[in-house]
Amino acid sequence: MLFYLSLLAFLSLLVMLTYRYRALVVPHLPERIKSLFPRLHDYTPLSTFSQQAGLGMTSSNFDIEANIREGDSRTGLDEAGTQEVLEIMRRERINFDQARLVRHNRILARNGIDPTGMPLDSKAVTRL
Repeated sequence: MLFYLSLLAFLSLLVMLTYRYRALVVPHLPERIKSLFPRLHDYTPLSTFSQQAGLGMTSSNFDIEANIREGDSRTGLDEAGTQEVLEIMRRERINFDQARLVRHNRILARNGIDPTGMPLDSKAVTRL
């Protein structure tokens, strides 16, 4: 019983370490194993501020380059939000600030808030 418990603990540790260091492990896996896990093939590490600035994700109103100059230790912007803004920029052919505004207005609309910040719910109390 103790042997099986030790084996289970070792395998669990191995799986956790592999997941933690997947950016280092995935490039060394044979293609046969990569084909079994298609999501591993598309894995890319999080982008940094400098990579996002290179993609045009900066402006005078939203200055990522200041973060780079000041040596910000954070990884970068939210990956899902970054991809959404890039998609809006590409599809609608607008600049970074306009794409951020479009994304922000969509988030507000999903939460029942109009672009001015007022709730769309007719029962909401806005004045006292």
